[in-house]
Amino acid sequence: MASSWQIGIIGGSGLDDPDILEGRTERYVDTPFGKPSDALILGKIKNVDCVLLARHGRQHTIMPSNVNYQANIWALREEGCTHLLVTTACGSLREEIQPGDMVIIDQFIDSDGNSGSF
Repeated sequence: MASSWQIGIIGGSGLDDPDILEGRTERYVDTPFGKPSDALILGKIKNVDCVLLARHGRQHTIMPSNVNYQANIWALREEGCTHLLVTTACGSLREEIQPGDMVIIDQFIDSDGNSGSF
């Protein structure tokens, strides 16, 4: 039985390996916000439909300040993703958060003022 979920995965440095997907295909798309960071890689993990997107491009050529976040989210939504898993490996300015600590964000701030639900 096929899952009704489709998981969008935005992988950061080292967490964008398409080999995690079975039966993968790739699709290049355009959005009203321009092109996403790279092709959408479609496949399955444990029989769950997934779409993988390399945040910095598969060749890691996009600097963090140049990532087209709106295009990335739009592309995954248009592809039918019902849930997103997004990884990040950035540092913190808080001394109590040490390298290797796991942090789960509970807020999303859209610096362009276009916040809304996924």
